[in-house]
Amino acid sequence: MSVPEHALHYLEIVTPDVDAARKLYSEAYGWRFEPAAPELGNAVVATIPGGSLCGIRAPMHEQEKPIVRTYLRVTDVKAAVRSAAKLGAEIALDFMEIPGRGRIAIYRHGGIEQGLWQV
Repeated sequence: MSVPEHALHYLEIVTPDVDAARKLYSEAYGWRFEPAAPELGNAVVATIPGGSLCGIRAPMHEQEKPIVRTYLRVTDVKAAVRSAAKLGAEIALDFMEIPGRGRIAIYRHGGIEQGLWQV
């Protein structure tokens, strides 16, 4: 099943205890996680009902805090991030390519981080 435009594409959970989080989501919701994906910061990834993905990973550096971040699917990540900026969002990650996965961008608005993902 493909994820439609502006629907949740990827739920990113950053936690220092990946094993505990994976166990919780596996046992509570029946999600089955694949082995770590190096291109996604070594996140373990599950396809969840509806076709979206959930990735759980450890912080990639000392300053990265635990967070739950959603990525909405867009057809043009560059245009979507520019639109968010025009509407007052602060761009945290302009856009970057994830080999074999697409392009992402992250912005902050009202203290909330939101991701965008172009497949």
